[in-house]
Amino acid sequence: MIVDDVQIKVKAGNGGNGAVAFEKLIGAKGPTGTSGGHGGSVILKGVKDLTALYPFKIKKHWKAENGKDGRSKFRDGHRGEDLILEIPVGTVVHIQDKDDTQEIIHVDQEILIAKGGRGGRGNFHFRSSTNTTPKEAEDGTPGEEVNLRLELKLIADIGLIGLPSAGKSSLLNALTNAKSKTGAYHFTTLEPHLGDYYGLILADIPGLIEGASQGKGLGFKFLKHIERTQILFHLIDSTSNDILSDYNTIRNELKKFNPTLLDKEEYILISKIDLIDNTKLEEIKNIFKNKQIYPISILKEESLKEIKELLNKIKSS
Repeated sequence: MIVDDVQIKVKAGNGGNGAVAFEKLIGAKGPTGTSGGHGGSVILKGVKDLTALYPFKIKKHWKAENGKDGRSKFRDGHRGEDLILEIPVGTVVHIQDKDDTQEIIHVDQEILIAKGGRGGRGNFHFRSSTNTTPKEAEDGTPGEEVNLRLELKLIADIGLIGLPSAGKSSLLNALTNAKSKTGAYHFTTLEPHLGDYYGLILADIPGLIEGASQGKGLGFKFLKHIERTQILFHLIDSTSNDILSDYNTIRNELKKFNPTLLDKEEYILISKIDLIDNTKLEEIKNIFKNKQIYPISILKEESLKEIKELLNKIKSS
């Protein structure tokens, strides 16, 4: 399950306290209390797994290990273990306490998000020529505590967009092994699905409706995923009673959400052509005579071959 927007609180470990201890050293009692260990930090790490945000939907508080207190006989306290949280590539990290934003854009990229507290010094570190038996030590400092919003925006080469039931999931399944759920109903995928076409990543963006940019239906929950795609495949159901209206509905929602989306390279795919006759197909072609269109049907291998040739061309460019 892809979770794409969660809020969590993370806490770095506290530093351990310094120790006050004395041992007999060369005939005299001397300070041997050592420092506490530093607290573990919280680190975000980029991974390929798009479902990696799911654990944060269930568990909202995450904490790194505290540093251990200093001990006697010159034995420092152990450092706390860092907490490494795996985050999908494409995640925008909103650091709410600092009004700062960072992004995970590469696999294995790491962001130090909360620094562990410093371990306090033990009394050994306070010795001097005028104070040979210091009885003071420092407490460890608290680890940073941060509130985060983790917002996944898919990174894909091609985004499949269109109204519900335009055939996006069926096309993705035909071209890749995505196995996205499909059905003969006017509903839509509830989460994005990705497919890999020989290195090209295709994203089936859930069906949009009029008013999506204002939050209607699934709203802008999925519009944001289109921002990261390089090219748009705009699918339009050939059996629709108003082809042009369907096209303009989606384009208008993209414009309202982010006008720059209209600048992306777009290919129009007229789907389900096995359900219409040649006369209607010619009418549709005439509507989009000045645009790049591809009539397709998952039941017609020849039309899928054209799409594969297009993808191969995009891949090699």
